[in-house]
Formats: sequence, structure tokens, C-alpha cells
Amino acid sequence: MPASSPAVPPSSPSTAHKHQSDATVWASLTALMLATFVAAANETVPAGLLPQLADSFHISESWAGQMVTLCALGAGLGAVPLTVLMRSLSRRTVLVVALLGFAVCNAVTAFSSDFVLTLAARFVVGLATGLAWSEIATFARRLVSPSRQGRALAFAMLGVPLALALGVPAATTLGHLIGWRWVFGGLSACALILVGWMLLIVPEVTNGNATSAPAARARATDVLRLPGVRPVLAVVMLWVVAHYTLYTYIAPFLASSGMSERLATMLSTFGIFTLVGLWGVGLWVDRWLRRLVLTALATFVVVIVAFGCWPTSWPVLMAGAVLWGLSFSGAPTILQTALGNAAGEHENVAQSMLVTVFNLSFAASGVLGGTVLSTWGAAALPHVLVMLALAAWVVAFVARRHGFATRTPH
Repeated sequence: MPASSPAVPPSSPSTAHKHQSDATVWASLTALMLATFVAAANETVPAGLLPQLADSFHISESWAGQMVTLCALGAGLGAVPLTVLMRSLSRRTVLVVALLGFAVCNAVTAFSSDFVLTLAARFVVGLATGLAWSEIATFARRLVSPSRQGRALAFAMLGVPLALALGVPAATTLGHLIGWRWVFGGLSACALILVGWMLLIVPEVTNGNATSAPAARARATDVLRLPGVRPVLAVVMLWVVAHYTLYTYIAPFLASSGMSERLATMLSTFGIFTLVGLWGVGLWVDRWLRRLVLTALATFVVVIVAFGCWPTSWPVLMAGAVLWGLSFSGAPTILQTALGNAAGEHENVAQSMLVTVFNLSFAASGVLGGTVLSTWGAAALPHVLVMLALAAWVVAFVARRHGFATRTPH
């Protein structure tokens, strides 16, 4: 395939792994992509199974929803300390530990008849998920040459939109057909298969200079002071809160415009164009990182403004869904690439910070959206969120020297 394809590993792997063939790099990146699929499914699948979960445990759906909350909380709280604790280990070893955590805790969930035990298992799954998110980005970038690191990361992150577009609907359907316990059992089995794949095919990848004495002694606060790290994390916070508030409360927003019956069409359109957009990001992120982040955030601002000005226009809403999907599709790849460039040898610790900020921002989006909904109504959402999106664009624009600087490929 042509070298310009975002899914093609570079012809020359990183200097630490020049002996690895392109086939091995392909197999390794595919394993990472499937790991992101399972990690994303861990966090989102319960949302589509709430009625069955509530019925099985004899609780309300709101209580069943805490399975999602506990997983996100575990990911947010555990990412940094677990990554720091395990940073002397190879990336493969750490990811295998996380995958084993997926396998064990999803199996516990599948067989559990006690909701407290289930919540505990979900929290531990969250810890493992946070660890996995922290390592996958570093792992993907270490497998390839510096000029193709963003492209490799885009391929590895393909599992996220696939989980949202295919995995969650499939799990919901299977939950109705064969029961929710089989869904969690399937996630456990997938994690075990990936453990075998990782051990048999994926090469050991150290964290480069991160095992050196200065890097090993560096604390999270030291990494946070590195030029460019804080601007990237600030953009993560603002962008994630704005995006997920709109995404979570898009149903009441459409209802306020008399468009409730169009929800499935709009979300499907959004999902399709996230896949399309990720392909483009994979092509350009290594060369035009700064242009991509500014364009994506500016597009998101335009979408929010359009939703606020023409909330009852179906053509505007559909065009907005297309642009929204395109603009957010590459956000994880763009932000993780920017943070990896800024953190250098401390990349794995920095990526764990991104996981923490991302998950806590995701939780904050629910609080913000609920507050806006109860105070001013769903129609006010665009007027509040546009300020967050604009603030994210300003931070990215100002961080022209560190954080979102133009990076020349090696």
C-alpha cells in the first residue's frame, strides 16, 4: 500500500526495533487497535444494557448507571499512580497486566449476583482501563519511526470509534437476545485472546529514555511543569467537557427543537464521519498537527453556533453532525501526539495525566449539562458550550511554541 495511507506502518521502524518486520509492526498496531476497542467497550457497553442490569439486580436504572460512573472514576484516579508505579516495566508487560485486569473483572461481572461486588469489579476495570489508555499511545508511537508516530497512533485509536459505532450497538442487541452476562463474558474472552496475541507476536518495547535515572526520578508534578504539557491538558479539559456535554444531552436538545425522532439518524451520521475524519487525521497529524487542532476546534465552534442559531433546521443539524464528527474524530490522536511531543522521555506519565483529565472532564460534562438543563433548558446548551470551545481554540492558538507547535517529521 502507498506510504501515505494512515493505516500503513512506516517502512523503517524505530531505531530500537529496526529488526522488526513490517508484518510484525502491522500485527502489533492491530493488537493495540483491538485493545482500544475493548477498553472503550469496557467504559460504554453498560450504558446500552441498563434495563437488563437493573432488572437482574432489582435496582433502578439510575443505580445501574453507576457501573459507568465507577469505571470512569477508576480510570481517572488510577491512571497516574499506576503508570508511575509501572514505568520501569516494558510497555508490553504493562498492557498485558491491564488486559488481564479486563479479563478477570469482566468475568467477575458476568457471574456476579451482588451489585456491590459488581461495582467493585467495575472500579477495578476502570483502574485497568486508565492504565491501558496511558500505555497504548506510548506503545504505538514507540513501534514506528518518529515521522510516522501520529499515523501509528491514529490506527491504534481506531478501536474507539469502532467500539462506539459497532461494539456498543452490537452489545445492546446481544444483551436483548442472549442476556447481558454473555456480553461481559465476551469482553473477558476478547481480553484473554489479546493477552495471547501480545505475548506471542508483539515485541517488547521499553520507554526509551524513560528508564534513565532522571526520568525514573521525575514526579508527576515535574512532568506537569514541562513546557507545552499544561496547554495541551487545558485543551483536553475544555474540548472534552464541551463535546461530551453536547453529545450526552443531544437528545433533550433535539427534543426542545421538536426533532426527537431524528436522534438515531443524527448520531449515526456523527459516528460515520468520525471514522472518515480519523482517516484524514492519520494522513496529516505528523506534518500539520497545529493546523489540525486549530481547524478542528474552529469547526466545532461553528457547529455549536449553528446549533444555537438554527436549532429547528434539519439541514443545518445534519450538516452540523457531519462537521462535528469530522472535527472530533481525531481529537484523541491530535491531543496524545501533541502531549507526547511536549513530554519527550516522560511521555508515559504525561499520557496518564491526559487519561485522568479526560475522564474527570467526561464526568464534569454530565454535571454541567444537567445544571444547564435544569436551570435554563436544553436550548441554552450551545450558548454555554461555545464559550468552552472558543477558550480551547484560544489556548491552542497561543501555545504556538510549546504544546501545539508545528513539528517537522524526522
